[in-house]
Amino acid sequence: MSLASKALARSLFSRKILPQTRSGALRSCFSTQLKDYQHILTSRFESKDPEKPASLGVGLIELNQPKSLNSLSDALFEDLIDAARVFDKQEDIGSIVITGKGKAFAAGADIPEMSTKSFAEAYNSNMFSQWAEFKISKPIIAAVNGFALGGGCELAMMCDIVIASPNAKFGQPEVNLGIIPGAGGTQRLIRAVGKSKAMQMILTGEMITAEQAERDGLISKVVESREVLLEEALKIGYAIGEKGPIAIRMAKECVNAAEEMNLEQGLQFERRNFHALFATSDQKEGMGAFLDKRTPVWKNE
Repeated sequence: MSLASKALARSLFSRKILPQTRSGALRSCFSTQLKDYQHILTSRFESKDPEKPASLGVGLIELNQPKSLNSLSDALFEDLIDAARVFDKQEDIGSIVITGKGKAFAAGADIPEMSTKSFAEAYNSNMFSQWAEFKISKPIIAAVNGFALGGGCELAMMCDIVIASPNAKFGQPEVNLGIIPGAGGTQRLIRAVGKSKAMQMILTGEMITAEQAERDGLISKVVESREVLLEEALKIGYAIGEKGPIAIRMAKECVNAAEEMNLEQGLQFERRNFHALFATSDQKEGMGAFLDKRTPVWKNE
C-alpha cells in the first residue's frame, strides 16, 4: 500500500467494511481518530448484522508505540484516558476494546522515563496517580496480544473482561528492577488469582502463559489464534451492545463494588440498584419485549 493510500485509510471518518466474520455478520469500521493523539489509534466499529440492527458500536483504542513494546509513558497513558473518556460519553458506543500494536499489549512502564527520578520527584509528583483517574462507566475489554508485563498487566487488570491470544504472557517483574508494582499490581492481582499465586508472581517476577492466566482466573478466555483476537473482542463488545445500556452500567458498578464491600453491604447495594432500574423506560421495554417475543429497542432512559 502506498503512503497516500495509508494516509487515506487513516483519515478522519474514513469507512471500511471488514471481512465477513466466521459468524457471518458484517462489521463496519469508521477510523475516527478522536483527537490528534501521538501514542494511540482510535476506531469505531458498528454492527452491520441485519438480524441485530440495534446493537451499539464498539470503540477501539490501540496502543501505538510498537518499537517500545507499547511502554506506558505518561504521555501514552494520558492519551489512553482521554480517548476512553470520549468513548464513554458517546451514546452510540456500548463498550471499549483496548489492545496493542505489534508484539505486545504493553510491556510495562517507560523505564527510561522513570530511571533517573529521585524519591522526592516520585513522591511530589505522586507518580502513577493518574491511573486512579481511569474510571469509565462502560465495559472495557482488554485484548491482550503478546506481552502484558508490569504496567501492561496492571492495565489489563483494570479492564472488565480480559481475553488473550495464545502467545500472550503476563507478569509483574518489577522486583527485577529493584522496585515493586506501583499501579495496582499488589492489590488487583491478589483479588484476581489469590494470595499465594500473586505472591509467587510478584516476588519472583516470573511470567505466566495465557493458558495459565486463564486457569488462575486472571483472564476469561484464550482465543484460538492471534489473528482472531480482535474479532473475538469485538464479538463480546457487540453482545454487550445488544443489552440495555443503563442495566449494563449498573451491573458493572455492582460487580466492582463487590471488591470493596462485605457480603451484606454488597447484597443491599445490588438490591437498591435492581429496584432503581424499575424507574427506567428500558426496564418496561425489556420486559415488554420478552412477553411480546420481540427484540427490545433500548432508549437509554
